[in-house]
Amino acid sequence: MNYFYLVPAASVVALSFAFYFYKKMMKESEGTEKMKSIAGYVREGAMSYLRQQYKVVALVFIVLALLFATMAFFGLQNNWVPFAFLTGGFFSGLAGFFGMKTATYASARTTHAVRRSLNSGLQIAFRSGAVMGLVVVGLALLDISAWYLILNFFVDDADAGHKLIMITTTMLTFGMGASTQALFARVGGGIYTKAADVGADLVGKVEAGIPEDDPRNPATIADNVGDNVGDVAGMGADLYESYCGSILSTAALGASAFVLNPSMQRNAVFAPMIIAAIGVFLSIMGIFLVRTKENATVKQLMDSLNRGVNVSAVLIAVCTFGILYLLGFSNWIGLSFSVIAGLLAGIVIGQGTEYFTSHSYKPTRAIANSAQTGPATVIISGMGTGFVSTVIPVSTVVAAILLSYLSAIRFDVANMVSAENLSMGLYGIAIAAVGMLSTLGITLATDAYGPIADNAGGNAEMSGLEPEVRRRTDMLDSLGNTTAATGKGFAIGSAALTALALMASYMEEVRIGMLRLGDTVLEFANGETVEIAKASFVDFMDYFEVTLMNPKVLAGIFIGSMMAFLFCGLTMNAVGRAAQKMVEEVRRQFREIQGILTGESTPDYARCVSISTRGAQREMLLPSLLAIIIPVATGLLMGVAGVMGLLVGGLGAGFVLAVFMANSGGAWDNAKKYIEEGHLGGKGSEPHKATVVGDTVGDPFKDTSGPSLNILIKLMSMVSIVMAGLTVAWSLL
Repeated sequence: MNYFYLVPAASVVALSFAFYFYKKMMKESEGTEKMKSIAGYVREGAMSYLRQQYKVVALVFIVLALLFATMAFFGLQNNWVPFAFLTGGFFSGLAGFFGMKTATYASARTTHAVRRSLNSGLQIAFRSGAVMGLVVVGLALLDISAWYLILNFFVDDADAGHKLIMITTTMLTFGMGASTQALFARVGGGIYTKAADVGADLVGKVEAGIPEDDPRNPATIADNVGDNVGDVAGMGADLYESYCGSILSTAALGASAFVLNPSMQRNAVFAPMIIAAIGVFLSIMGIFLVRTKENATVKQLMDSLNRGVNVSAVLIAVCTFGILYLLGFSNWIGLSFSVIAGLLAGIVIGQGTEYFTSHSYKPTRAIANSAQTGPATVIISGMGTGFVSTVIPVSTVVAAILLSYLSAIRFDVANMVSAENLSMGLYGIAIAAVGMLSTLGITLATDAYGPIADNAGGNAEMSGLEPEVRRRTDMLDSLGNTTAATGKGFAIGSAALTALALMASYMEEVRIGMLRLGDTVLEFANGETVEIAKASFVDFMDYFEVTLMNPKVLAGIFIGSMMAFLFCGLTMNAVGRAAQKMVEEVRRQFREIQGILTGESTPDYARCVSISTRGAQREMLLPSLLAIIIPVATGLLMGVAGVMGLLVGGLGAGFVLAVFMANSGGAWDNAKKYIEEGHLGGKGSEPHKATVVGDTVGDPFKDTSGPSLNILIKLMSMVSIVMAGLTVAWSLL
């Protein structure tokens, strides 16, 4: 039986339910005219920014597509790659557009629903967030299934095993389109939102002493716009490319591992797609399980969200055994446990992130207590907490790698790195990444829910609604802060496993590149030869001398590690420059527009929106282009060995640094929230002002530089894969 058609079917179901949730949300009332007006400002600003961003990104895509077309013309790349690259970027951008459009329409409706009941607000916010999750998985599976059917029809190869390798490696390259779009979305959105947030906090809260989201603050609308462009469109594009990358890299590794067994090779290619498809159905079921009672605490609200996520995760774990058994894998039990290792890793990373970032626990409360001695101790304490917090996710990913690898090879420890075991073990790691992302439909819903709840609270404040409404939206927002931090941890963890799978897939693309150039055998220094078409992963590692003692590998490791820090430095400075302009503008308006602080005059919101937009568009280009240029330059200079070193260094340093930055930023944010709830003097106190400073430092940590790193490590892998033919043909060393 051909189970492949479950994949396009799941795509249609996901998109149908996304449309259903969208239409149901749109039937709800936006509330008063004031509430409608504020939501309109945010929506207009968000869509204006997105249109501008897509214009810039479109130019980059046209240039890169022409480059790939030129490479294809000279036989350095597959003829399908330019088109696959464009579709990957297009669908990623489309997912971000639909998700953000939904979010900007949902915020005021959430505020109005909260006036009725807490559960009503939770339902609208969460199911609107689910639109983002379902659109991402739906469009991704649509793109994947469509390209498989197209390539299966057009690719003609007498050798069935080689045909599937050609199909999967070609499909893998459209992940670069998704990665490129994701990086621009993350970096641009992160710069936008943090420039606005920093300006609003430093001048509004600290200097003017007015509450968060106060309509008297000129940067308030820009701040609310930023929540959408950064945490909805940016996060959606980020996880879209992780989702595609994990499925496609697993399919490519499966095609390679089972090349001598055509019937199983086909099933190994289909397995990650089918697991993802079943995950869609279970995610939808989980979405309907999320509900709460009135007068619920934040913990009870969190339990409501976790119920949907955990039930979906448990059921996909159970279903995996059946899927892999029906597909005929001889080691179906071991591979199922590889999937479970990925699922468990995602849950543990999420829980670890919650512990270090939620103000329900000791680490964040300790940061809040340190505020009694000023902002300096807040920053020191937050950075210390961030450094310590790396232990759990790093240890978890290490355990997931080892368990998924060993499970796939039946715990044959004595022959861990034999050619056959290495292929199967890498397939196990890759399918673990698929397991972690299999329930992305609901996992991303919990993340996209956050900015909707945040904007709902902003709308309540700016509309002057009754205190009870603001109290309820603050509860939803506090929950959203935790889910956002958890979502970032999840995204980073999935990026580590996906990037590892992509590194393995890189060697398959090197194989294809060599065959395309007319090479047929690997000639070793000792005189031995191996046919390239039949060479193992170990053979390629030996041929290109990918060892720690090779100076090209060592140099690549240092360059990859440097890239993580360079990228963070560039994006942090970009936020600083844009935020400086925002601070100056807010101060100018307070100084020159009479009556703003008394509520007699309306601030110039549009001016602040314009500053964030221009700053983001200008500042996002350099770091994004460097992420594309450096892997190409490394390949041309140091060849395959240098590229492997680059990817290892980027993955190791980037993963740990991303965890540190995301958790530090999340802890600073929630320490501020803890004091705002009335502890240690409450709003307006000196400890509160100290935590606002800490939160301001943490903003680019958690919303710009940190989340962008997980895209960086995957994009460098994708660029290396697409440019493998060029690296093989023209490397200098």
